[in-house]
Amino acid sequence: MKFKSLIAIATLALCAQGVMAQPKARLKAQAEAEKKSETSLSERAKAQYTAQMPSPTDVVWKRDIYRTLDMTKEKNAALYYPVEPLGDRVNLFTLVIRLVADGKVPAYEYRSDGNELFTEENKYKVTDMLDKFYIYYEEKDGRYVIADSDIPSGEVLSYFIKESSFYDQRTATYTTRVTAICPVLHRSGDFGSETTKYPMFWLNYDEVSPYLGMTPLMTSSYNNVSNMSIDDYFVRSLYEGDIYKTANLQNKLLAQYCPNDTAMKAEQQRIEKELVTFENKLWGIEEPDTTTAAPAKAEKKASASRSAARPAVSRAAKAAPARQETKAEKKPAEKSNASVRTARTKAAPASKSAASSQTLSVRRQRR
Repeated sequence: MKFKSLIAIATLALCAQGVMAQPKARLKAQAEAEKKSETSLSERAKAQYTAQMPSPTDVVWKRDIYRTLDMTKEKNAALYYPVEPLGDRVNLFTLVIRLVADGKVPAYEYRSDGNELFTEENKYKVTDMLDKFYIYYEEKDGRYVIADSDIPSGEVLSYFIKESSFYDQRTATYTTRVTAICPVLHRSGDFGSETTKYPMFWLNYDEVSPYLGMTPLMTSSYNNVSNMSIDDYFVRSLYEGDIYKTANLQNKLLAQYCPNDTAMKAEQQRIEKELVTFENKLWGIEEPDTTTAAPAKAEKKASASRSAARPAVSRAAKAAPARQETKAEKKPAEKSNASVRTARTKAAPASKSAASSQTLSVRRQRR
């Protein structure tokens, strides 16, 4: 009996321990779920706050272009200002670094080859990224808090973006969309040396676009109404960027096979023209033949210049006043005319006598 009672007591103790442990496990799981819900958006919210549609995987044509956005250019200034938060307005880097520090958006390491790799192994640890670029932060309640004055948004003077232009045969649409963003720090040395560029990390645009869609953006100094979001700005391609790389087999930058700036500019224009030509051919738009039109334009311009020169001469001739002759100029003219008349009258008889002598000689010969 004692043995059975001991077994019963042990069983009750184990059951009681399980009952007591279950609420703690549930509380822990509930706390983790609440934390996850605070730091991320639901799928419904992601679809609601982004204007960009996900790119299809089975397309018949695709071209990947890498551009650099210079924040000193007027078209890109909307992403740079305000440098420090102004009310509900923040620039792109301030928004991005806060999302990364809060764990809402993952940052992916910028590899040595410059390509983006959105995998779990390539994710940055938040503290490692902040320490690498000397960004001061404080840890509070498991979160990393960065003061506005410690965010180096003024030093992020450019961005790398990746564009994907593709033709979707299912919907018969040609689309160009941004797929990745990388902020670039511009820092100089301690002794005022040349500025060095430091690409920080890649962001998957699909992961950050819902938050960009909730952030207003003012694009004009004339109209101060923030009538679009940062996501709208990228979807509508309102930025201005120079091509520095295309997806190619050898993974080469333009600077690696263009010997100088002139050659690089020509290569950038060639790639831009290829994209426009491909899109125009999809819709049957033929480009004008400039080789035959050039001589016709030159001939038309030459004839126009000749016709313009003729009236000018006639107008100049009409505009010149008729010069009046003086008395001293008239008298020599009258004398010369008189001498000409006398010479004609004197020469006339001689010519008549010569003619008569010639007729006589002819008659004599006939006789």
